[in-house]
Amino acid sequence: MTTTHLAVLVPLLPFLAAAAGLLVGRSAPGFVRPLAVLPTLAALALAITVAVDQGGGRAVDAHTQLTPTGSVPIELALHIDGFAALVAVLVAFVATCVQIYSTGYLRDDPRYPSYAALVSLFTSAMLLVVYSGDLIVLLVGWEVMGICSYFLVGHYWETPEARAASIKAFLVTKLGDVPFLIGLFALATDAGSFRITTVLGTVANGGLHHPALVALLLLCGVAGKSAQFPLHTWLPDAMAGPTPISALIHAATMVAAGVYFVARLLPVFEASAAVMIVLAVMGAVTMVGSALAALAQDDIKRVLAYSTIGQLGYMTGALAVGDRGAAVFHLLSHGAFKALLFLAAGVIIHAAGTNSLAVMSRTSGLRERVPDAYWTMTVALLALAAIPPFSGFFSKESVLVAAEHAATGHTAHAPGSAGWIVLVAGLVTAVLTAAYATRLWLLAFRGRGTDAPDHGRQPLSMTVVLWVLAVPSLAFGGFAYRSLPGWFDGRDLTPTLTTSILGTGLALVGGLVTYGAWQRTRALAARAPIGAVAAHAEGDAGLVEAEAIATHEPAFGDVAYAPDPADPARLLLGPLRRPAAEGFHLDAVYDVLFVRPVLAAASLVQFLDREVVDTYVRGAAAAPRLLGAAVRRAQTGNVQTYVSALLAGTVVLAVAVLLVATGA
Repeated sequence: MTTTHLAVLVPLLPFLAAAAGLLVGRSAPGFVRPLAVLPTLAALALAITVAVDQGGGRAVDAHTQLTPTGSVPIELALHIDGFAALVAVLVAFVATCVQIYSTGYLRDDPRYPSYAALVSLFTSAMLLVVYSGDLIVLLVGWEVMGICSYFLVGHYWETPEARAASIKAFLVTKLGDVPFLIGLFALATDAGSFRITTVLGTVANGGLHHPALVALLLLCGVAGKSAQFPLHTWLPDAMAGPTPISALIHAATMVAAGVYFVARLLPVFEASAAVMIVLAVMGAVTMVGSALAALAQDDIKRVLAYSTIGQLGYMTGALAVGDRGAAVFHLLSHGAFKALLFLAAGVIIHAAGTNSLAVMSRTSGLRERVPDAYWTMTVALLALAAIPPFSGFFSKESVLVAAEHAATGHTAHAPGSAGWIVLVAGLVTAVLTAAYATRLWLLAFRGRGTDAPDHGRQPLSMTVVLWVLAVPSLAFGGFAYRSLPGWFDGRDLTPTLTTSILGTGLALVGGLVTYGAWQRTRALAARAPIGAVAAHAEGDAGLVEAEAIATHEPAFGDVAYAPDPADPARLLLGPLRRPAAEGFHLDAVYDVLFVRPVLAAASLVQFLDREVVDTYVRGAAAAPRLLGAAVRRAQTGNVQTYVSALLAGTVVLAVAVLLVATGA
């Protein structure tokens, strides 16, 4: 078979598995797990084969007209370059790990058949986005992912949190998708085709009439899909779904789609210097803001969700300085270690019986209960904090190097101001990332208090996946920075001495300062009553309210907890902790600016429909009804009455005729 045929099978196999799972899942439960795992595993093998055949060389292009439109044609097209080949391998790899992990994690879930089928459909849609050479076909995969995420985030629909989170994720991403769709049509109108290669050729020849407007419209959809400021607020709430779904959505699939789209069409955005600055600002605000929010979260999954937003900000920053190689390098590295973080968190949540870091910090012996999760999460957190030689160090450094080159004028594709914005924000985020990674590790694994509950050994399918993902989290970066330039644009991805010293030094400072704050707060907690220490840490003179956090894994129940006096975030953030924990109240701002006006407008429309439109409708019906009643009263059945009325009418007509004749 040719490379083209193999590439077609990569998204097709998970799609067929999804269709079969939805059709026979409940009637033949014995086939559910093989249908979930084997087609995705086969797609992974085929994706690797396609990547080997492509080899980072000339792009594989194939197309056929999908349907005549009378104007701009829509084609079923493939465009597989080095970026697409490697991203497809990552997507299939993470999806396979999630499917295997889910067989153990959701082994007692009655809705597992539909869950597994939706995961397969989700995987198929992302692979379609990666391989597609036509923007409309890409849009199909883009939107299928959105509807799958709606169902998967709302998997535990019995809980109000899951229902609200799924609706929010759908609406926020659709808010960005509307201008995104307009931008796609404008782009295709200028290019005369939806083919990506044709669009890029048009851009190279200066054929775009309004490049800034088109790029800004496209950025709206990218911000929604990849959870970038200001459309990022859906992602932390999406933690209401099962933990494996968090690993899938937040590692290599849905949230990576926006970054991948910009990387694939980067010349469109580079056509306007103003758009590149907007992209840089968006990435910078996202990086720093999400890192501060992650440092303040109590829910372990929300920490990782805000971490995902921040790491996507790094990728956006790399694109803002015109280096898509660095962006996709970090996408690949992040996909592995973030999937590992979420899946290890699932094991920890199951063992601790809660998502709350405050509760875990009062529990001792958790790392002995789950040694596999302890060691693999440690590896993943070191990769997240960008400590050498873990993979995150090399990919994050490639972003900082690209920003440094742009800032010093060594890049012609981006303005120097964009480089400085990304470089400064990236270094600040390096400190904060190491701080919240250290805090998570200390609170989860170095707690003191009651013994951790024993829920038995984890299924082998869960622990094996953790170690499989630990390998690329540890070794991928050191291997990839030498070999990936040939697959990308040929740009060097080697860390430089300056950025390595700055980035690693700041990460170590963030980790050490967090450890010192943790030691100090523990010492204070040991010497003073909990309420007094908590009040001191909050900066309140009065009483501190007890906080209640409902776990986002309904299987483990709700947990109420008092504020943890040993949380280093209270000392590090001070009065900023509460706003950061609430995502800087952006949801409240959006509620005032958008939600309430829309609800008020809906109430007005309802009032007008009920009191005005319905009044006219009722009036239009009343007139014939009254006329009918009058006519019905005249039908008495009395012949004498009819004759009298006839004579009276005759007299009236005669008088009328006489009057007319006399007047004439």
